Amino acid sequence: MQFFNVLMARAIPFVPRAIIQKLSRRYIAGATLGEAVARVKQLNAQGFCVTLDVLGEAVCTPHQAEQTALDYMQVLEAIRANQLDASISIKPTSLGLLFDRQQCERLAERIVEAAEGCNNAVCIDMEDVHCTTKEIDLFTRLRTDHDNVGLALQAYLKRTYEDVQLLTRKPATLRICKGIYVEERSHLVNGAWHDRSAINTHFLAHVRHCFSAGSFVAVATHDGVLIEHVIALAQELGIGTRQFEFQMLLGVCEPLRDKVSSMGFSVRIYVPFGSDWYGYSTRRLNENPAIAGHLARALVGL
Repeated sequence: MQFFNVLMARAIPFVPRAIIQKLSRRYIAGATLGEAVARVKQLNAQGFCVTLDVLGEAVCTPHQAEQTALDYMQVLEAIRANQLDASISIKPTSLGLLFDRQQCERLAERIVEAAEGCNNAVCIDMEDVHCTTKEIDLFTRLRTDHDNVGLALQAYLKRTYEDVQLLTRKPATLRICKGIYVEERSHLVNGAWHDRSAINTHFLAHVRHCFSAGSFVAVATHDGVLIEHVIALAQELGIGTRQFEFQMLLGVCEPLRDKVSSMGFSVRIYVPFGSDWYGYSTRRLNENPAIAGHLARALVGL
């Protein structure tokens, strides 16, 4: 089965765009903000909160970066106008991080300030290792003046131990995920290159440290065993349900999502939308062969 999944992931570049678009409908809210709002309303009605993400990253021009910021302003206004239980997530490379860090910070702060005005919050997504230090620096500068900004950290990186120690010297809002980018083995914890479950011990260590430091933790995973361990850890440490939440991707592991929610835990769904549906879909399928295999089987009725 694993071989089949990997084979399907590698075949993604040869799959017609029309098929990729059909398959992506479950995992992307749509191309427009209106479609995203409709999907969020459905999820809110089911008891889930949401993080909205405008698809696209690594823009090449200042104009594109400015447009991304404007897109997020519209998202925040739509959340306010429709009284949605939703926050937003931004990728710094979509705001020009790689070619103008000052512009990126200026635009990110504009978004964070707009979110403050709407009583909302912003999470800074973590990208590949070439961006890690830059994005931590951005978060550190923004949270000096703003309390409504959080940061994602990736448990498969060795450096995350030091990063978590630094960032929790005062309570912070952190999203802990396993990590999805293909990195050189030298950056990764032992075993992570070939076994995703090898990351679990490190993931739990970071969550434990955040709990002990009084930080809010967004636990981003579809690993049922890991979720059980996080729940047990919270009970062991006496951590209330207001100090953490679980986060999952739209359309992924929905039975697990529903089970965790039914247990009384907050579950936030990461909902991407926008015109870059093809780039997002192919990246996700390549990063997670199990999803590629699942989609292929669903398509042909296996």
